[in-house]
Amino acid sequence: MCLAVPSKIVSVNNLLATVDAYGARMEISLMLLPEEAQIGDYVIVHAGFAIQKVDGEAAQEALKYIRQLLEEDEENLHP
Repeated sequence: MCLAVPSKIVSVNNLLATVDAYGARMEISLMLLPEEAQIGDYVIVHAGFAIQKVDGEAAQEALKYIRQLLEEDEENLHP
Protein backbone atom coordinates (compact mmCIF):
# COMPACT_ATOMS: atom_id res chain seq x y z
CA MET A 1 0.00 0.00 0.00
CA CYS A 2 1.19 3.49 -0.77
CA LEU A 3 0.31 6.55 1.27
CA ALA A 4 0.65 9.98 -0.33
CA VAL A 5 2.03 12.33 2.30
CA PRO A 6 2.08 16.03 1.43
CA SER A 7 5.67 17.24 1.33
CA LYS A 8 6.74 20.87 1.66
CA ILE A 9 9.20 22.30 -0.85
CA VAL A 10 12.15 23.85 0.98
CA SER A 11 14.39 24.61 -2.02
CA VAL A 12 14.13 24.71 -5.80
CA ASN A 13 16.93 24.41 -8.35
CA ASN A 14 15.57 24.36 -11.91
CA LEU A 15 13.59 21.11 -12.21
CA LEU A 16 14.82 19.67 -8.91
CA ALA A 17 13.51 20.45 -5.46
CA THR A 18 14.19 19.43 -1.89
CA VAL A 19 11.08 18.54 0.09
CA ASP A 20 10.48 17.97 3.78
CA ALA A 21 8.01 15.45 5.20
CA TYR A 22 8.09 15.10 8.98
CA GLY A 23 11.72 16.17 9.08
CA ALA A 24 12.86 13.75 6.39
CA ARG A 25 14.27 15.58 3.40
CA MET A 26 14.71 14.24 -0.10
CA GLU A 27 15.46 15.56 -3.55
CA ILE A 28 12.69 15.17 -6.10
CA SER A 29 12.05 16.04 -9.72
CA LEU A 30 9.55 18.71 -10.74
CA MET A 31 9.48 17.50 -14.39
CA LEU A 32 5.97 16.02 -14.17
CA LEU A 33 4.38 18.87 -12.25
CA PRO A 34 2.01 20.70 -14.62
CA GLU A 35 2.50 24.04 -12.86
CA GLU A 36 5.43 25.99 -11.45
CA ALA A 37 6.46 25.10 -7.91
CA GLN A 38 7.85 27.51 -5.35
CA ILE A 39 9.41 27.26 -1.92
CA GLY A 40 6.64 26.73 0.61
CA ASP A 41 4.34 24.83 -1.76
CA TYR A 42 3.10 21.39 -0.76
CA VAL A 43 3.28 18.58 -3.31
CA ILE A 44 2.39 14.92 -3.58
CA VAL A 45 5.46 12.86 -4.50
CA HIS A 46 5.43 9.49 -6.26
CA ALA A 47 8.59 7.59 -7.20
CA GLY A 48 10.73 10.70 -6.76
CA PHE A 49 8.53 13.00 -8.87
CA ALA A 50 6.18 15.73 -7.70
CA ILE A 51 2.90 14.88 -9.42
CA GLN A 52 0.47 17.40 -7.92
CA LYS A 53 0.46 20.59 -5.87
CA VAL A 54 -1.74 20.58 -2.78
CA ASP A 55 -3.42 23.54 -1.12
CA GLY A 56 -1.54 24.50 2.06
CA GLU A 57 -4.59 24.20 4.33
CA ALA A 58 -5.51 20.80 2.90
CA ALA A 59 -1.90 19.64 3.31
CA GLN A 60 -1.81 20.75 6.96
CA GLU A 61 -5.10 18.99 7.66
CA ALA A 62 -3.89 15.77 6.01
CA LEU A 63 -0.63 15.93 7.99
CA LYS A 64 -2.61 16.42 11.20
CA TYR A 65 -4.68 13.29 10.53
CA ILE A 66 -1.63 11.25 9.58
CA ARG A 67 0.11 12.38 12.79
CA GLN A 68 -2.95 11.32 14.82
CA LEU A 69 -2.99 7.89 13.15
CA LEU A 70 0.69 7.40 13.88
CA GLU A 71 0.19 8.36 17.53
CA GLU A 72 -2.78 6.00 17.89
CA ASP A 73 -0.80 3.20 16.26
CA GLU A 74 2.10 3.81 18.65
CA GLU A 75 -0.28 3.72 21.64
CA ASN A 76 -1.74 0.42 20.42
CA LEU A 77 1.70 -1.11 20.00
CA HIS A 78 2.89 0.03 23.43
CA PRO A 79 -0.13 0.29 25.78
